Amino acid sequence: MADEIAALISSIGLPTEAVIVLCIMAVIIVGAIVVIITSRPILDIYPYLNPSARVRARKGRLFDEKQIGELVDSNDIVEVENYLKGSPDYADALEDYPLDKALDVKGAETYDFVARLAPKEVKDSFVVMAKKTDINNIKSLIIAKDMGLGVDETRDLLIPYGSLYETINSLADSDNITDIVAGLDTTEYASALEDALPKYEDTGMILPFEAALDNYYLDRLLGSSDVPADENRQIIYSYVGTKVDVANLKLIIRAKEDGLNYEAISPYILEKGYQLRDWKLKDLMESNDVAGVISGLEGTKYAEVLVDALSQYNDDGSVAIFERTLDIYLAEHAKTLANKKPLGVGPIIGYLSQKETEIKNLKIIARAKREMGFPTSKIMEMLI
Repeated sequence: MADEIAALISSIGLPTEAVIVLCIMAVIIVGAIVVIITSRPILDIYPYLNPSARVRARKGRLFDEKQIGELVDSNDIVEVENYLKGSPDYADALEDYPLDKALDVKGAETYDFVARLAPKEVKDSFVVMAKKTDINNIKSLIIAKDMGLGVDETRDLLIPYGSLYETINSLADSDNITDIVAGLDTTEYASALEDALPKYEDTGMILPFEAALDNYYLDRLLGSSDVPADENRQIIYSYVGTKVDVANLKLIIRAKEDGLNYEAISPYILEKGYQLRDWKLKDLMESNDVAGVISGLEGTKYAEVLVDALSQYNDDGSVAIFERTLDIYLAEHAKTLANKKPLGVGPIIGYLSQKETEIKNLKIIARAKREMGFPTSKIMEMLI
């Protein structure tokens, strides 16, 4: 065998040393390819190791069913506040703010935390989610000015988070809403607010501002992950896309409950969704009533869960059952996605969704406990 190899080398006409060098190079190249192939999964996982560890640590501080049950069973709002002051996750905020604002502060802090730790390839979507704080602060500023609140009362409504907090806070002493819009003319929200200003001036209603900001947010959110190049981005796209669909559905259902037609609804809908595309949204907005919206969802993943809620709506006439059902669906969808990619973006989505749900539930409990004799069973029905 050795003689045959030697004869082959001789027939090529290359010096033995050159052949040895070529062989070594071939071995190195093959080895490098093997290393790249075998290390690729590790390289994909590596950016998520630290973020996953950090969100899992915070996840351990989330309230479990037993703790939520204890809050539901509390006698009044004072007991709720005292209970939360014993939680390391809420104690600091409750030292500085009333309960409702403390919950909003913790929500804003959570978005900020996740946006900062998310790996580069999925960071855009979480950064957009964190913009919700600025948007809510702008809304609060406009609402306060519309209600004629003073500077201190207005600033009490603002959440001390977000990239524009200082700017928004400085506008609390503006003379009118037009001045607020002018004061935000260098921000990314300028175009949305300027487009809504004529409608406000015509109607005297601030709804166009709220709708313009919501549409801007949802559009940016959907666009932040619309090129799902790998599994992590596919999961993000599914999560944010479902959030957009849920927001659109809530608005359409509530509008149909109020008897609004397509022309009245369409300015407030983001007419590009995830599963609900523009033509489907148009069909839903043209439905005659709430039942028509639900039947129009046939063939989508939202149909089955909302059909089950339709009978309760027919009994009590409240669209709140649909909103709660959609919130539960979104939370369950996030849980599924979290389990799908436990060594990637999954834990981040799972924690964020669970924290959102926890804060919503705490707000429900707080509102209920402010009403004397509010039934515990009714609170449980309202929780997500």
